[in-house]
Amino acid sequence: MLDYGLTEEQEAIRELARTIADEEIRPVAAEYDVTGEFPWPVVKKMAEVDLFGILVPEEYGGFGGTMTMNMVLATEELSKACGGTALAFAGTALGVLPIIISGSPEVKERFLPAVATGERLCAFAITEPGAGSDAGGVKTTAIRDGDHYVLNGTKQWITNGGEAEIYTIVALTNPSKGPRGASVIVVEKDTPGFSFGKKEDKMGIRASVTRELHFEDCRVPVENLLGREGTGFITAMKTFDASRPGVGAQALGIAQGALDMAVDYSIERRQFGHPISSFQGLRFMLADMAMKVEAARALIYATSRHIDSDTKLRPTMYSAMSKCFAGDVAMEVTTDAVQVFGGYGYMRDYPVEKYMRDAKITQIYEGTNQIQRDEIGKILVGEHVSGQAR
Repeated sequence: MLDYGLTEEQEAIRELARTIADEEIRPVAAEYDVTGEFPWPVVKKMAEVDLFGILVPEEYGGFGGTMTMNMVLATEELSKACGGTALAFAGTALGVLPIIISGSPEVKERFLPAVATGERLCAFAITEPGAGSDAGGVKTTAIRDGDHYVLNGTKQWITNGGEAEIYTIVALTNPSKGPRGASVIVVEKDTPGFSFGKKEDKMGIRASVTRELHFEDCRVPVENLLGREGTGFITAMKTFDASRPGVGAQALGIAQGALDMAVDYSIERRQFGHPISSFQGLRFMLADMAMKVEAARALIYATSRHIDSDTKLRPTMYSAMSKCFAGDVAMEVTTDAVQVFGGYGYMRDYPVEKYMRDAKITQIYEGTNQIQRDEIGKILVGEHVSGQAR
């Protein structure tokens, strides 16, 4: 790949994640894909080498620094081996971001150190049965009662659900105001009134556990509120600004992993007395796959650097581009990789079909790619109208 001018620390993070991917994830990826079990042994290895520390600011026990770029580099490498297993890490990144963005110093001190050590995983919950792409349709409530909020409602399709210890929940603290009455509240796993639905049986990312969250008169201390009441959607949108390059990185890793397998197979597989890599039509296909992957990487890395630069210019459009473009690339590249393998690519004896199944979700969660395109288009039109067109 190109030299992206990574720092020594960033190179070390990428190498560390690559080692975990090659030594711990790749040998067991097929097994977890079949069983759908959560890969706790791998997660514990990640914790042992302090990988989760890159998600947390230095003052709370993490490494700080270029946190978005570091998260992207690690997620990409883990996803090359298994997009599902990588989500134990990336899902924690998503879940911890609201605390970093809007949590008080006291809340951060309570929760972040245990995330940095990998002792406690995180999850973020906004999606509901009636509120997917329409995040404004959230119905879960958190009504204040003295020194507590009382939560009632259901969250759906939550990554790390049931496995994480810390949950950042978007709920209505003032239902009469609709989305403007939404807030984000931290709920711990063992809180009375908080329970989990069945583990979903998914097409892909099967090593990642996805469950419903159920709240029935679940009492949470008011100190667990992130920011002020009514700022929940602001926190959520800022969270997605920072997390969507991570989804892009997952898609990028899946695409790169599939491309690597396709190139290797094209050299080994012989037809008509020659390696299939000797056929120009197939080389053209590999070239297109490689160009798309590298273009996705350049966009994701540039966006991550933009976020880490702490500029006042919100990265919303570029974060949406990173997630959308890389998700589409992952689906295209993995589909072509299966084609390179021919009939073998369709068989579970070869891992490439798993990459195709894993890729699909990157076009769906954290806002479908259609929603991303709509967001990008709205920003472009808005900038033009306001005279800020580039």
